[in-house]
Amino acid sequence: MNQRKRRFTSLSGLDIEQLYTADHVKGWSAEADLGAPGEFPYTRGVYPSMYRGRLWTMRQFAGFGTAEDTNQRFKYLLQHGQTGLSVAFDMPTLMGLDSDDPQARGEVGYCGVAVSSLADMERLFDGIPLDQVTTSMTINGPAAVLFAMYLAVAEQRGISYDRLGGTLQNDILKEYIAQKEWLFPPEPHLRLIVDTIAYCAKSIPKWHPVSISGYHIREAGSTAVQELAFTLYDGLTYVEAAVKAGLEVDAFAPQLSFFFNVHNDFFEEIAKFRAARRLWAREVERRYHPKDPRSLQLRCHAQTAGCSLTAQQPMNNVVRTTLQALAAVFGGAQSLHTNSMDETLSLPTEEAVKLALRTQQIIAQESEVTNTVDPLGGSYYVESLTNRLEEGARDYFRKLDDMGGMVKAIERGYPQREILEASQRYQQEVERKERVIVGVNDHVEQESRQVPILKIGPDVEKAQGERVTALRAQRDSYRMAGSLQALQEAAATEENLMPYLIDAVKAQATLGEMCAALKEVFGTYREPVVL
Repeated sequence: MNQRKRRFTSLSGLDIEQLYTADHVKGWSAEADLGAPGEFPYTRGVYPSMYRGRLWTMRQFAGFGTAEDTNQRFKYLLQHGQTGLSVAFDMPTLMGLDSDDPQARGEVGYCGVAVSSLADMERLFDGIPLDQVTTSMTINGPAAVLFAMYLAVAEQRGISYDRLGGTLQNDILKEYIAQKEWLFPPEPHLRLIVDTIAYCAKSIPKWHPVSISGYHIREAGSTAVQELAFTLYDGLTYVEAAVKAGLEVDAFAPQLSFFFNVHNDFFEEIAKFRAARRLWAREVERRYHPKDPRSLQLRCHAQTAGCSLTAQQPMNNVVRTTLQALAAVFGGAQSLHTNSMDETLSLPTEEAVKLALRTQQIIAQESEVTNTVDPLGGSYYVESLTNRLEEGARDYFRKLDDMGGMVKAIERGYPQREILEASQRYQQEVERKERVIVGVNDHVEQESRQVPILKIGPDVEKAQGERVTALRAQRDSYRMAGSLQALQEAAATEENLMPYLIDAVKAQATLGEMCAALKEVFGTYREPVVL
C-alpha cells in the first residue's frame, strides 16, 4: 500500500503517535482513573474477578420467518453451547404492524421473526424454559407490547416474574437519532419506557428494562466518540425521566444495561468500553448521588460491527469478527454477539451462525485471554485513548446540556447531523483509499466465491396473515375491545400502562391493534429535516 496515503488516526479521527510514553498520560492517576476491578470508577471492569469468575454470556442474535422457524434456530444454538437468547424481530413487528397489514407486505419474516400476537410469542418460546435462560429482545417502539406478551407466556407456564431474567432494548432515543423505528413523539415514548422501568423495579428484579444502545448509532456512521457520548447521554436522559416520575435512582439504576458496537479499530474499541464505564460512574455519581454502588456500574452487551462486513470475499468477515470479538473481551463486555460471515448476503445460515458462536468459544476456552482482568490496563497507549475518548464524550455532554438535553437536541437534528457528517468523512476516506477495506478497495478479486444463503419465501407472509385473520375470528371481540378501551383511558392519565398491556395481550389484542390504540392518544412524530 502507498505509505504516503496512510492515515495514522483512529476511526474517530484521533491522531495516533508512533510511540506512547508516560508523557501521554500526564495528570492521569492510577488510583483515581484506573482503580481496581469492581471498584469505582470501574475502568477495569464492574466485577472484581471478571471472566475468571464467570464468562460473558454468548448471546447470538437470531430471528427469521415464522415463530416456529426461529424457535428451531434458538434450540439449535442452545444445543451448540449458546448461553442466552436474543430475538430479532422483522420490520413490521418493529414498526408495530401486524403481519397482515398492507404496509407489511414484502417484509414479513425477512429480517427477523414475525410476532403479531400472544399465540406467536407462545410458539416462539415453545419448549424453552424461560426461567432457565435469559432472553434479550431487540425491540424499541412497541417494546412494552412485546414485553407484555413475554410476561403473559411466563404466566401461562406458572413462572413467577421474579424468576425471569433478560433484557428489553426499549431505547427510543437512539431510534430518533439513528435507526428511525419510532411510533409516537418522544415524550409519550419516554413515558412508556419509564413505565417499564418502574414495573421491573417493583416486580421483575432480574430483568433489564432498557438496553441503552450505541450499536445502531455506530452502524449509522458515528465515530466511537459519538457512539460513547450519545449513548451515555441517552442513558442519563432515561435516569432523569425516571427520577422525575418519582423513582429513587437506586430502585432502578442497577437494572439498566448498555449495548455497544465493536468496530475495527482494535485498541480504540477496547478503550471505548473502559471510558464508558468510567464516564457513566462519574456522571451518575455527580448528578444523582446514589447510595448503592451497583447504580454506578455500567454493564453491557456488545455486538461485532455489521457495517464492517463486506459482500466481497465474505470469508474475510470471519477474521474481522474475530478481532472485534477479542476487542470486546479485552474491553470487559458482559455479553457478546458475533456476526456471521454471510450477513451482508442473507440471513445467517446454520453453518455460518455456528462458526460465529465457535469464534466466541475458541476465544473463551483456547486463547487464555480470560486468565487475568483488564490485561491492557496501565498501557500508555490504551490509557491515553481511554482518556481522550472520555474527554471527547464530555465535550458532547456539555453541548447537549447547553441545548436543554437530548430530546431538544434531537428536535434540532443535532446528533443526526453529527453522525451524517462522520459517515460522509469515513466514506470519502474509503473512496480515496486512505482507509483500506480488504477485498473492496484493495486486494480486490474479480471472481466472487459463492456461499450458501438462507432465503425467506412468500409462504411465510401468507401463513402469518392467515393466522392473524383466524385469531380475530375466534377471540372474544367484546373482551378485546374493552381491554383496548381501558388501555386508552389509562394512557390519557399517568397510570402505569404495563398492567393494561398485559390484560390486552391476554384478551388476544394484536400488536397492531394495541399500537394503533395508543397512537390515537399519543399521536405520531415527524422528524426534522437534516441537511
